[in-house]
Amino acid sequence: MNLLKSPNLGTFFLETGQRMRTPAGTECPYFYGNYFRGRKNEECRLIGEQRPPENWTPDLCKTCPVPAITRANACPNMILIGKVERKMLGLSRRVHVTAFCRLVQKEVQEPEIGCGHCHEFPKIVVDKPE
Repeated sequence: MNLLKSPNLGTFFLETGQRMRTPAGTECPYFYGNYFRGRKNEECRLIGEQRPPENWTPDLCKTCPVPAITRANACPNMILIGKVERKMLGLSRRVHVTAFCRLVQKEVQEPEIGCGHCHEFPKIVVDKPE
């Protein structure tokens, strides 16, 4: 397991490129399921083992933004940090994801697009010819 420890961000899991299908049906690099010989051990390695009500349960995969973010942006410098948040008087729970760029050492505002520094477009592509 690739764990990275940072004094500012804490300990988090780095994506290794292997993806498993979540209970919601999408592929996620942070989901792990062990079904060998009848076992049913499932975990989200992005959220980790938290105490209830911030713990991961399979129903959170339906609304989790991580599979969409990893499909849209495959930047190796972007680190995703996830946690479970409660909404609407604590009745519903969702996964909240923040992104951090290791190259420029700052938080990424739009994880689907990226920080804008790692993969800049050439000037020809950005500027329209007149």
